[in-house]
Amino acid sequence: MSLYLRDVVFWDRPTGELRPGNLRIEPGADGAMQLTDAPPAAGATVIDGRGHLALEGLTCGHHHIYSALARGMPAPPRTPKNFAEILELVWWRLDRCLDLDMVRASALAAAMDCLRCGVTRVIDHHASPGAVAGSLGAIADAFDAVGLGHVLCYELSDRDGGEVAAASLAETDAHLASGRPGLVGLHASFTVGDALLRAAVDLARRHGTGLHLHVAEDRVDQDRCLADHGCRVVERLHAAGVLDQPGTILAHCLHLNDHERRLVADSPAWVVQNTESNQNNAVGEFSARDFVADRILVGTDGLHSDMLRSARAAYLTGQAEGLSPAGAWQRLWNNPRYVEAHHRAAARRNDVVLLDYAPPTPLSTENLAAHAMFGLDARQVRLVIAGGRVVLQDGVISSIDQAATLDACREQARRLWRALATASPKGQP
Repeated sequence: MSLYLRDVVFWDRPTGELRPGNLRIEPGADGAMQLTDAPPAAGATVIDGRGHLALEGLTCGHHHIYSALARGMPAPPRTPKNFAEILELVWWRLDRCLDLDMVRASALAAAMDCLRCGVTRVIDHHASPGAVAGSLGAIADAFDAVGLGHVLCYELSDRDGGEVAAASLAETDAHLASGRPGLVGLHASFTVGDALLRAAVDLARRHGTGLHLHVAEDRVDQDRCLADHGCRVVERLHAAGVLDQPGTILAHCLHLNDHERRLVADSPAWVVQNTESNQNNAVGEFSARDFVADRILVGTDGLHSDMLRSARAAYLTGQAEGLSPAGAWQRLWNNPRYVEAHHRAAARRNDVVLLDYAPPTPLSTENLAAHAMFGLDARQVRLVIAGGRVVLQDGVISSIDQAATLDACREQARRLWRALATASPKGQP
């Protein structure tokens, strides 16, 4: 049954125009939406848009849903002194404790957060070394149940030994062979040996997809690459063929020299900016210098699920390079452009988010980006339509039992935190 969203102000991404009217939204994987002045079709479900601002559903360019149960977790055994210790004492301890029940709960918790922020598609980067087999399927099933589109990968790494690396390759192969949208994931270069890097590139080539990896998030990545391989990180990735794969996503890209930036710019790879996570880890600031503007994505790196907030953070930190509101707005909408270009099965055209935004100043096509940077907020989300069906309305998620799901997530968080109490850090490979 089609939906008819009456009386909205719709921003049409392909044309860049802001126009009043009614949205006709068809259900299903191939459903579309159209701005129309025609009355609703017989049998359509009619929803009063109340003159609110309507956008396409937002897309997260880089998430870590496995961190969803970390909020408020016990402190690490000692205070990390640098980024390598943040990984060893916090995130690697946490991901080793995850089992499939915790992975499912993490995916459900993150999916609910996404909907509340108007996010309907997620590009995720997952790790659970103690529960590799079936982990991507568990995430996909949870996202499907809530209503989120997804492009998933498992984070390949040598840091947990050869058996885990082999299992991770097998899980990636199985997920891509299933036909669900996905990438070949890698952790940072300094935890990936040459054999695993070759295997990852070969797997991506075999499935005709890209790779999704962390690149020079901290200087330790460059230092280890120079010490172990005699070259810089992007030079190593370029020589291995990572940059050549269509749809490859390079996350962070903070500590690159001019030569590395040119290698990235001259390749078809996309770069994803994660400003607030970089600030949280005190690893440096993103610079767009030399990168191709329409191949810069925006992500959250698992810190939260609010893409409007991430776009605003990108804008504010981009001031030193003269980033305009329109430029930051473009980065946010590069995310669905990427999905459309490389993962058609996840590129739904019937996702809509309705925001109760009552601006005190005129709103127009020309100044929407400035309103977005200084006025739009996830708290204004009133309605989310995903795949042509209503999944959130006035704060209530209708696709699942929200209260029961939250209770289950809290129980899995308690299990995870108990496991963390006895977990020990493990050094870098």
